[in-house]
Amino acid sequence: MRIAIKFGSHLPVLMKLLEITKGPILELGVGMYSTPYLHYACTSTKRKLTSYDSDEKWIRYFKDCRNDYHDVNFIADWNNLEMNDFWDVAFIDHHPDSVRKDSAKKLVNNAKYVVLHDSNPEYDSSYKYSEIYPLFKYRFDYISDKANTTVLSNFVDLSNLC
Repeated sequence: MRIAIKFGSHLPVLMKLLEITKGPILELGVGMYSTPYLHYACTSTKRKLTSYDSDEKWIRYFKDCRNDYHDVNFIADWNNLEMNDFWDVAFIDHHPDSVRKDSAKKLVNNAKYVVLHDSNPEYDSSYKYSEIYPLFKYRFDYISDKANTTVLSNFVDLSNLC
């Protein structure tokens, strides 16, 4: 388990999005920063949070987060994950890096806000986010930290997000 403050650079974006939305949240890839924040924010407001990870160690670590408002699920193969529900916020930060863009593609019309962690241009050879940017009408890049976070939407103009 790798822990460093830079791995939480997505938190300002998630905090803002939870402040301006009320609907269900999807978390693809649990972690030491997003999962505790999302868990407590959603549980305290009785808001639905669904988390997935393909690493059984992370699932075991966060199994105690399961409650009436938070589902924590193991997924063996990200390509088999159906995301047909509509989400207010979908946060993508899972491994392997190469399938994050595929998860974002599945959410083009199924999420008000799609949040991509590690969206620095110099990481594009790993994440290939540039392939999915044209699928979205609106884009906002949070670049106030070393690890960038990008928000995409086909439903909401993001020009005044943060």
